[in-house]
Amino acid sequence: MSITSQTSEVMSGLQEVRTWQENLYRTLHQYPELSCQEHKTASAIVQRLHSCGYEVHNGIGATGVVGILRNGDGPTVLLRSDIDALPVKEKTGLPYASSATAIGPDGNEVPVMHACGHDLHVACLLGAASLLASSPTSWSGTVVALFQPAEELGTGAQSMVDDGLAGLVGKVDVALAQHVLPFPAGQVASRPGTMFSIADSIKVTVYGRASHGSMPQSSVDPVVLAAMIVVRLQTVVAREVAPTDSVVLTVGSIQSGTKSTSSVTMPSCF
Repeated sequence: MSITSQTSEVMSGLQEVRTWQENLYRTLHQYPELSCQEHKTASAIVQRLHSCGYEVHNGIGATGVVGILRNGDGPTVLLRSDIDALPVKEKTGLPYASSATAIGPDGNEVPVMHACGHDLHVACLLGAASLLASSPTSWSGTVVALFQPAEELGTGAQSMVDDGLAGLVGKVDVALAQHVLPFPAGQVASRPGTMFSIADSIKVTVYGRASHGSMPQSSVDPVVLAAMIVVRLQTVVAREVAPTDSVVLTVGSIQSGTKSTSSVTMPSCF
């Protein structure tokens, strides 16, 4: 059987998959969950994988899910999706827009939204898992459908590894992931080499010296210091990174005190 005919056989069930896939996407979008809190999302994934005949392991790295489908001899292919949402308020006006809230790591209530497309990633991977399960004569090997929690914190992958992921799935020959991009509907893009970036986050605490608001000359104002650091950081990309390299450096949050007189507030964190 040629690759073209194999692909056609796998994709022949697409219309049937769409009958539940789009509804699943809307449900996930309407009821998002923050990193490390993805319990209902994981439950929906487990239910769908079971219905497709996968060997299912949940609670990997707290809320991660792994589905394994063995289909004779052949390579082991891992397909990965992230599942968590962001502390962002949705203002799209969609009929299935999120109005969810949750308690964030700092103990404060925050709005929650799938602002980074992880709901779509989950729906796409479950759709692919279903298509492969329904066409076993068109391929052979092992499919590992991996649903990673806490991607937005940068901790979810490591937590799954620490929880015995390698021993669970064994040797993987190919690992594939996806990310939604602002392309026209129906288009899939790929390229050789690096396509997406790796991200890291740091927290900086700037300490000053307090004084009365009427005597700023006696203080070391951490707000001014933090502001100068923010401005200086912008020149890292502009003047210290080669134009041929792709780098993004963002100060996403700066917080200091609770009063309007900055000279009495410390420390400042960003």
